[in-house]
Amino acid sequence: MTANPVYLTAEIRKIEHQTAMLPKPPRLMEKAGLAAAQVIRDQLLRKSKCCILILAGPGNNGGDAFVVARYLKEWGNAITVVFSGDPQRAPSDAKQAIQSWLDIGGEISAAIPNGDKNWDMIVDGLFGIGLDQSQNRPIEGEYRAWIETVNPMNVPIVALDIPSGLGSDDGCIYGVAIRATTTVTFIGYKPGLFTHYGPECCGTVVLCELDIHLPAPPEPQTWLLNDILAQTLLPPPRSANSHKGSFGNVAILGGSTGMVGAALLAGRSALYLGAGRVYLGLLADNAPAVDFSQPELMLRAPSELFTLKPLNCLVIGPGLGQSATALSWLETALMSEYALLVLDADALNLIAQHPHLAKKLSQRKAPAILTPHPAEAARLLKTDITAVQHDRMNAALQLAQQSNSYVVLKGAGSICCFPNGKRYLNTSGNPALSTAGTGDVLAGIIAALIAQGLNPDRALLLAVYLHGAAADRWMQQHRGMLGMVASEVIAEARELLNEWAYKKN
Repeated sequence: MTANPVYLTAEIRKIEHQTAMLPKPPRLMEKAGLAAAQVIRDQLLRKSKCCILILAGPGNNGGDAFVVARYLKEWGNAITVVFSGDPQRAPSDAKQAIQSWLDIGGEISAAIPNGDKNWDMIVDGLFGIGLDQSQNRPIEGEYRAWIETVNPMNVPIVALDIPSGLGSDDGCIYGVAIRATTTVTFIGYKPGLFTHYGPECCGTVVLCELDIHLPAPPEPQTWLLNDILAQTLLPPPRSANSHKGSFGNVAILGGSTGMVGAALLAGRSALYLGAGRVYLGLLADNAPAVDFSQPELMLRAPSELFTLKPLNCLVIGPGLGQSATALSWLETALMSEYALLVLDADALNLIAQHPHLAKKLSQRKAPAILTPHPAEAARLLKTDITAVQHDRMNAALQLAQQSNSYVVLKGAGSICCFPNGKRYLNTSGNPALSTAGTGDVLAGIIAALIAQGLNPDRALLLAVYLHGAAADRWMQQHRGMLGMVASEVIAEARELLNEWAYKKN
């Protein structure tokens, strides 16, 4: 799989250090400022002469902002730079950038001008990745006031590297953050651009790699899950000489009293996304013998699921509940080694409550895939939702390693993590997915792809991206996010998967 790497702040700093050690090191601040200015000029400005407000901070991100200001001024735009720091205390490269701005007649304002100034654009160069996340220090004082002044303006905002106030590793907001319409990021992508509050704060993300060539660059451990990668993960073309057995058998175990719909959604999802046969074992009292809306699903007693051979994937959790019966069937599933497991919903909650189940999960030889939302992840990690959300990257890694499983930590910018520590940040999806049953649909999609022969890593990545992309298509078609129901995701996902397969073949 080939994908765009994503770097933690420490890895970016290592790249910068290695670059500075080259025999002829490039001037990274100059390259970054020029690259951002070119993006602004060529892609974002709608006229040749614009009034642009630039906020410059006291560090290197502020130095980038002064370089941007210089180029945009030289190209004929009216530039106002707001900077309240002491130029003599700025880092050496930033100090040089400030002086170069002054040398071309640029001026510096200590505060955002009052009045009815009609800005065509605002450029945020306050902090970037220089914000000290390790101390969780929120933005305060005049910088907070500046951000709170420009955010409500109906003006495009371009953030340099990452919106100021947004954690580059975690996507957390430290006090207050710039709400950018475009973020021009340098050297490599950062996790905070894509997870937690990143999608809300960053707008469109444009990468400028700055043409850095290192003899031994840091090996990335995180990559971007986007449409380009997703479409390399498709199941193989279907042979004309095939039959239902060619595309695998999926079993869904769940659907306790009052929650039969969750199992039905997972089953229908697996069926629509290409599984050859789908069996449902329902726990509910007086469970239906047939799904009249989807009679292709084969409803069985739960015990019969464990006699099916071959069985490519067993999904346990949708509508499972936390009864003694549910616990017993989960124990049976974890003891079974012949099928790949997809564990969702109450299967995860039961594992969190019973340490012997967690131990058995970690010791399984057959793979398992876990699909927790933040609350379920917090239960599994014996912590709270706030702790999970404040370090989503590490939470996903801990879950994958302690369970020896493949994990998707769901939410804005879902994080897929493999047992070997490799992580992928999903770029599809929107708040329309915040409705009951969409997690059940995702579990069914994963199972269908496994049944068709994909390895668990490829099935997880493709399913997560496809699930979000289906919601994105629905949103585009309905011009909004309100009112999508989980079953609609299934149809959109099937259509997308067929389109991608047709385009590939």
